[in-house]
Amino acid sequence: MRKLFLFALFIAPALTYGQCDGDRYFNFVFEEFTEVEDIVYGENINSTGISQELLLDVYTPNGDTEALRPLVIVVHGGSFIAGSKDEVDVVPISEDLTKMGYVVASINYRLGISLLQDIEISATSAVVRGFHDGKAAVRYFRKDVAENGNQYGIDPDRIYMLGVSAGGFVALHNAYLDDVSEIPAVVDQTLPGLGGGVEGESGTEGYSSEIHGIVNIAGALADTAYINENDVPVLSLHGTGDTVVPFGSDVLQLFGAIDVVEVDGSSSIHEAAEEKGLLHCFEIYEGQGHVPHVENEAYYDTTRSFAASFLGHLACPQFELNCEYRELTSGVNVEEITNQYSFRVFPNPANDIVNIEVPGLEGKNLQIYNNLGQLVEEQRIDRAILTKELSGLPSGTYTFVVVANDQAIHRKVIIQ
Repeated sequence: MRKLFLFALFIAPALTYGQCDGDRYFNFVFEEFTEVEDIVYGENINSTGISQELLLDVYTPNGDTEALRPLVIVVHGGSFIAGSKDEVDVVPISEDLTKMGYVVASINYRLGISLLQDIEISATSAVVRGFHDGKAAVRYFRKDVAENGNQYGIDPDRIYMLGVSAGGFVALHNAYLDDVSEIPAVVDQTLPGLGGGVEGESGTEGYSSEIHGIVNIAGALADTAYINENDVPVLSLHGTGDTVVPFGSDVLQLFGAIDVVEVDGSSSIHEAAEEKGLLHCFEIYEGQGHVPHVENEAYYDTTRSFAASFLGHLACPQFELNCEYRELTSGVNVEEITNQYSFRVFPNPANDIVNIEVPGLEGKNLQIYNNLGQLVEEQRIDRAILTKELSGLPSGTYTFVVVANDQAIHRKVIIQ
């Protein structure tokens, strides 16, 4: 049985235009933002056996008229020992993404690696705690959409995660560790704070923790075997001289001296993404060490440029992905753009066929993208109402797009 659900059919036309006008999400379109600090998104037992509240900060652009913005969850670094949501590795990128039109949530997560225990067990357990907390943060926002009127104005079908160093571990495992059998055997899941399988027990159970793409800055996976076909897209940025987190597959060291466990860094993740056919980009910082964007303005600029291009494509897949550096431009607050066209897709739900009403758009192309941002079909619009068979499209989420007068009109659909 197949069903079509229009995610965006009831969004105002101005929203459809303004969301993907070729500038928002790719460049700076807002000058100011508001930050709300220390929002409790969950709670769980930390490495010392104490229950810990989990906090996040939310950044939103001032003057934004859009009702459903993509959400980027930003995860700080610190080797699972230190770090915070308000540190220099994450604050600038959180602020800049907000100025591009995203809602950004910078999160704290449970820290703690004990040198008095087996270091592999202690460090791997720390990754699992962070992994669980990241999932709880995603669920917190989906619950807010469903039960609290979506007070942050986020689009639950466009949630991304950006992690730096240890935060990269959190983002990567949120994206690719999806079976309880993949949790390393050294982790005792019966211990307080480590239970709950893949989802964990850090809060807001019952809601989806799915994310739709990640930016990995100098992180690693326990095993690239977690990566499968049709998994979420990934952008990785990593220095070849990184002595903290391996660039490829190597032994992770704590404090540069204590061997912990072998992990798969960004180079190995890139190879696995290539093999599995995932949408991905990989920026190599030749000769650079760990997270050079923190101390080097040029590398921060490059990191920001790649993140903007990658996330912008995920948010607006009708624009081609560019895995090259580009300079970001600045503008002043996004204005509403009047939609002079009608674009309807019906019935809702649909089984075998769907009707697409596009008066005034004859001669344009209709493009269909899957949930990985890949163009799967394209056809010329030769009349005001098209009837399309769905037999060639597997079940899943799709974006129907028409570009007119340099503006993109799109409708999210789910075919079942």
